Amino acid sequence: MRWLAACAAILAASPLRAADDPLLRARALYNEKQFEAAVAAAEQARAIPSRADAADLVAARAYLERYRLSSASDDLTNARDRLRRIDPQRFPARERAEYVVGLGETLFFDGAYGSAATIFDAVLQSRDLTPADARERILDWWASATDHEAKPRSEIDRQAVYQRIRTRMEEELALRPASGAAAYWLAASARAQGDVQAAWDAAQAGWVRSALAGGDRGAELRADLDRLVLVGIVPDRAKATAQTPESLRAQWEQFKARWRRN
Repeated sequence: MRWLAACAAILAASPLRAADDPLLRARALYNEKQFEAAVAAAEQARAIPSRADAADLVAARAYLERYRLSSASDDLTNARDRLRRIDPQRFPARERAEYVVGLGETLFFDGAYGSAATIFDAVLQSRDLTPADARERILDWWASATDHEAKPRSEIDRQAVYQRIRTRMEEELALRPASGAAAYWLAASARAQGDVQAAWDAAQAGWVRSALAGGDRGAELRADLDRLVLVGIVPDRAKATAQTPESLRAQWEQFKARWRRN
């Protein structure tokens, strides 16, 4: 979904304090998506021994964001190097969780999808990462990693993997109806199982429920569902039924028109 959610913001202090403290400045720059400047500030903060690990965590996250956007191999290598030299033992819960997520993201980008999914799954089941936006991000990463890990498996194994995604998304929506990641992956996992009617139904349900996500997130969910339906579900449903792709696309457009937001 959205080719993997971006990292959540790092908690930062006031601009006045950040101006005097390179670690706080690095966090503030990261939040402003000035990743190169955030790395430079983190390197300055690393000169203070008590802040070296926290500084490396900010730098690693900045490098991962740069890699996510550009796919430059040096950024991934630099992120991995920063994570490898961190001692997370003294991290508070929030930073420890972000460190673990960084490990998962790095494994994902390295193509170790099963390992990445295992790490994301552990974070989802822990209580360290509680904000709703952070959980959304990890849920999206977990589903993406699990999806990649399922593709080379046998048909029987793939069915079981996608059922696991489907079940988790159903449970997530029962507890958090505003979850855009769960709404998207419920439809996507049903389609991956070949259950095209359930995929169609889940896409429609996600579309009308997108108002719960609110603002930009609701718009992103609708865009993701629209792409999934037009590129994936419509061709699959056309093959499974006597309907033409053109008629199915027309049905989808009529449905969207009935639920168009003012």
